[in-house]
Formats: sequence, C-alpha cells, structure tokens
Amino acid sequence: MKSNRREILKAGLIGGAVAAAGLPATAFAGHDEKQHRPLDVLVLGGTGFIGPPMVREALRRGHSVTLFNRGRTNNTLFPDLETIKGDRGGDLAGLEDRQWDVVIDNSGYVPRHVENSSRLLAPNVAYYLFISTVSVYADFNRMNDETAPLATIEDETVEEVNGETYGALKALCEKRATTEIGADRLGIVRPTYICGPGDHTDRFTYYPVRAKKGGDMLWPGGPDYEMQIIDVHDLANFVVDCVERKTDGIFNAVNPVGSYTFADLLEDSQAVNDVTVNPIWVDDEFIAEQEARDAFPIYFPTTGDDAAQFGFSGEAARAAGLRNRPPRETVRDLMRWWGTLSEERIANARFGMTTEREAALIEAWKSRA
Repeated sequence: MKSNRREILKAGLIGGAVAAAGLPATAFAGHDEKQHRPLDVLVLGGTGFIGPPMVREALRRGHSVTLFNRGRTNNTLFPDLETIKGDRGGDLAGLEDRQWDVVIDNSGYVPRHVENSSRLLAPNVAYYLFISTVSVYADFNRMNDETAPLATIEDETVEEVNGETYGALKALCEKRATTEIGADRLGIVRPTYICGPGDHTDRFTYYPVRAKKGGDMLWPGGPDYEMQIIDVHDLANFVVDCVERKTDGIFNAVNPVGSYTFADLLEDSQAVNDVTVNPIWVDDEFIAEQEARDAFPIYFPTTGDDAAQFGFSGEAARAAGLRNRPPRETVRDLMRWWGTLSEERIANARFGMTTEREAALIEAWKSRA
C-alpha cells in the first residue's frame, strides 16, 4: 500500500467530518469581487469539513444554496437552507425534476454514485464541479501536473474505499463525471492536504498544537523538507470562483512547489503560539529504523515511491485564479479554532504520536548521536 493512500485514508475524507464549529470563512483579501449574477447552487454534501466554507462563501457572494445529503452530519449547521435528504448510494429521488445553475460535488468517492448523480443532473444544470484529490495520480516518484497518468484499478466494480483503492476510485469518479456531464461543462479540482479550522484529520494541526507545549520537539526530514497544502478557505474561494465563471478543466489545488517547509511551519507555530521550541530534526534513516513513519503527519521519505509526493504543479489553478494565503494565517486560524473545542475532542485528537512515544524517540535519537 502506498503511504500517500494511507495518509489520505487517515484524513477521514471517506468518512464523516467535523464541521468548522460555525466559524465564519475568512474571505481572502485579494479576492476578485467582480459581480456575478446570483446562482442557484446545489451542493452534494456541504456539512463536513470542506463543504461549510464553500457554502458560506457562496452565500457571502449572494448565491442561493441547496444541500443534498443524508442529514446525519452536522444537520443543524445551516437550518435556513433547503436540505434535500437522500443517499448517493441509491436514493436520488429528491433531485429529480429540479433545476440548478451549478453543482458542487464534494462527497463523491464511489464511481457509481458519481455516475448516477451526474447523469441525473446533467440535463438540468449548466455546470458541474467535482472535488477530487491529488491521490488520483499513478506515481508519486515524479512531478505531477494535470496531464500525468492516473491510478487504475483492475476491477472497476469495486466500491470499498480503502488505502488500496482510494486514488483509483477517485480517478474513475472523474472519468464517469466527464462522460455524463461533458468536459466543456465540468471542472475538476484536485486538492492536496486541506488545512484549516474544522479539520478532523489533525495532520497539519498536529505540529502547531504540539509546538504550543514548547520544549524538545521531534521534526522529520530536516528544516528544508518541503510540503504542499491548501487552506480550506482558499479552496472554497477557488471553487466558488470556478462555479461563477463555469471554469472547465482540471486543477491541482496546492501551494507552489518549494514555497513552504517544515522550518517555515516551525517558525509559524512558534510565532502564533508565542512559544520557543527546541526542534530535534530526525532523518529518514532514523525514522525507518524506529518504524516511526506513522508518527509524523504530512511526511514522506525523500527517496522511493513517494519521493515527489510534494511535487504537484499548481500553475493551472493559479492561472485560473487560485490564491494561497500565507500559511501563518492558516496556523493562526487553526489555533483559534482549536481553542474552541471540547476537552473530549482534544483528548481524542488523531495526532501523529503520543507524548510517551515522542519522549522514547527523542531518547533513542540522542543515544544514537
């Protein structure tokens, strides 16, 4: 199993998500405020992690929004919006004989589900935007732009979404949506690690939250280790831009290659938390020896199958209007949100490692040196 597939499974993107606790999405200051006519927007999902910022941004710009979901996750989040209850697995009746200007599909993981919904909606919408993932690519030991080969699966009838199937199934979802909607009315957005308030995965969040404690802290790969992320609000802004302009095409939603490192994240975490951290940088060899790969979120060895995991081109998205806020703003929003969470939520955080494990690894590193 490729480690990138495992990481995305850990993200909980295939399960229920924790909403942003009602916190407002912060509009990016540089957003193009050109007026567009109000749109009737259908969101398939809308109440998990990435959906609420998209809904709020669409509403902020004067559009009307209808939600379609099972009504199980954060079903009181938007009490004033029409919510059509249904199930993508077989109950789409509420969508029949209805018309919308555009669809935002951020809950499609099974090709059959995406095929059925896009086929039903195709005659009644002008534009369909599908949220995919950078995990669709076939190889992660090379730089990937939107034209790179995609992952495949031998049995295309498989519907179990797991570490082996996630990327290939998302690629099939893209293919089915393209067939039903047509490439000229379809936008496909492939985000990398999505970060910000409401993130239930605790991957990026791990580092600033752990840094708040100060003291000795393990960091993987070295200060120059590069990562690619996307702020959930930047993703929302870009998605609403695309639906307003009915932008067709495929876009990697990432920050620029080489623009953010673990050293930058360390600096941002210290600044936002007003704390001093003593970073202990451990290398790939030590992490492998200690079988500690799973202890470090958003980290991949610099050699092997995932050597270019953070080598996704974002040029097409930036040309189409994607703007990336300074990551320190993401860290600041994260920590503000983190302070609103319950003790139970914090106690059950899906962090990279426990305090005890970190202490043991630090001791092993120091004894090795």
